[in-house]
Amino acid sequence: VHRGPDDAGYYLDSGVALGHRRLSIIDLETGHQPISNEDKSVIIAYNGEVYNFPELKEELSGKGRRFFTHSDTEVVLRSYEEYGEDCVKRFNGMFAFAIWDAKRDRLFIARDRFGKKPLYYGVFDNQFIFGSELKALLKHPSVKKEISFEALGRYLAYEYVPSPLSIFKNIYTLQAGSMISVVNGAVGKASSYWDLPALERSALSVEDTCSRLSELLKESVRRRLISDVPLGVFLSGGIDSSAVVAMMAELMDPSDIKTFSVGFGEKSYDESSDARLVAKHFGTDHHEEILDPDRMLEFFPDILDGLDEPFADSSIVPTYLVSRFTRQHVKVALGGDGGDELFMGYPSFAAHKICDGIGSLPAALLKTPIKILAGSDTNSKMGRFARGLDFPEEVRHQVWIGSITAREQGRLFSSKSGERPDIMKTYEPTVRFYRKYPGRDTLARAAYIYVKTYMTDDILAKVDRASMANSLEVRAPFLDTELAEFAAGIPSSYKLKGFSSKWILKRALALRLPARTLSKKKQGFAVPVAKWLKEDLRDLLFQAFDDNKIRREGIFEPAVINGLLKDFMEGRKDLRKEIWALFMFEMWYDKWMK
Repeated sequence: VHRGPDDAGYYLDSGVALGHRRLSIIDLETGHQPISNEDKSVIIAYNGEVYNFPELKEELSGKGRRFFTHSDTEVVLRSYEEYGEDCVKRFNGMFAFAIWDAKRDRLFIARDRFGKKPLYYGVFDNQFIFGSELKALLKHPSVKKEISFEALGRYLAYEYVPSPLSIFKNIYTLQAGSMISVVNGAVGKASSYWDLPALERSALSVEDTCSRLSELLKESVRRRLISDVPLGVFLSGGIDSSAVVAMMAELMDPSDIKTFSVGFGEKSYDESSDARLVAKHFGTDHHEEILDPDRMLEFFPDILDGLDEPFADSSIVPTYLVSRFTRQHVKVALGGDGGDELFMGYPSFAAHKICDGIGSLPAALLKTPIKILAGSDTNSKMGRFARGLDFPEEVRHQVWIGSITAREQGRLFSSKSGERPDIMKTYEPTVRFYRKYPGRDTLARAAYIYVKTYMTDDILAKVDRASMANSLEVRAPFLDTELAEFAAGIPSSYKLKGFSSKWILKRALALRLPARTLSKKKQGFAVPVAKWLKEDLRDLLFQAFDDNKIRREGIFEPAVINGLLKDFMEGRKDLRKEIWALFMFEMWYDKWMK
């Protein structure tokens, strides 16, 4: 219901059932789902938005296809009738859908190119079951709740469960840009229909690149302004969200642009002044909510209720809060997701560049002085850099940004669980995409891996869960197909110039954004995790890590958990990431496995 509070619909027939909840955005009057064709032989249940549906509708009308609604859902249905499974290659948007083709006895499900909309599936008791969230599948009486230790190992290393696994055995995530069919009761193999281009095109000049980039970003924003309900934009004051506002200001009256931000009383975590600067610069209708960091925890139980899978990115807390605040005013918001991955905005890209620069030196010569500089602080930038040098190049990037490595998991898992993590198996998603990317540009490869793993399964999953928990739709202009494909082909030297991140994007926006915004360092949606764990969440943490409880579960070694907790609480080691990942797993376990 939280994903679609406005309407509900069902299609039931022999051997097939489709259910749908609707968040009404486009075609409020006739967009009820599931939608069928004239003879009810093809039926669709669909979640998302296809932004190029007006052009597709005109094309299909020219081929004789008739339309009875004004919704993009019917355009997806008619596209399937016209082009079959190849229809997905024509859609520019975010979606997960299921189409039942009765004449062919075929169920066809697909997910958008970047995986903005979730889709889980599994086979239980000879039944193919699917849905937008795990909790929907768990309601089915045939579904069995068994933890996948392979998925758990990856969760601890990544801080989320990378697709195609889910935390449960035999339930999978349909990967981004993929589709699967069930024909005559036989489940086919999931296949990819699109991938981010992996090779640079012949480089344009800086000026031509900036011009084309601006043009594509504006067009992407224009597409995402189509709505039959009020919309707004998340504004953090960083480059990406400010760029979206800048383009909106060129497409509509700036005073009609509703911008939203949340600020925090503690200045080290607060970006509200940066957001206000951009809002004032463009003259938007700005809405701001200032929260004390401690007060954020009032909503912690609500956030946990929405997480049917372990998730350790603490920025889901402020993301939930800004979604909740925004939903009080609008039903749709634009955001800046995708900019960091496509334009190398993360500090780890600089670390990668350093590794490239010193790669010709013997590893033993490098590790000792770096580790001495890092000292015992493993979560400092230098500490994480040093830790990554101990791992193969294929997984080094993930070790830098992740939590509990496969090596560390070896002593963490209980002997009763029988699990002994293997490094390359734990990091299989990263290794797979590393080996898939051709060429010798290691920065471009790192950006590609970021898009395929962290962006899809962490950033986009976080925004989807936090926003849809509040019945808010969030659109990402940077993930427009044309824009993303163009950005992927921009040379790495244009994106990370020296150690200046997003250089080409800043250059393209130089005449549009305030100088302070352009020079602002990346801050991220940070929260005071260490303080929370040691103070506000202390009692809850000790309950979650109780020796007897951990022993009963039989997953982790109580002595190891206790040692980590003691080192953290007594300040011997900064283990906030590791403790938070374990804490969030235990909170998930207590809710979903008991």
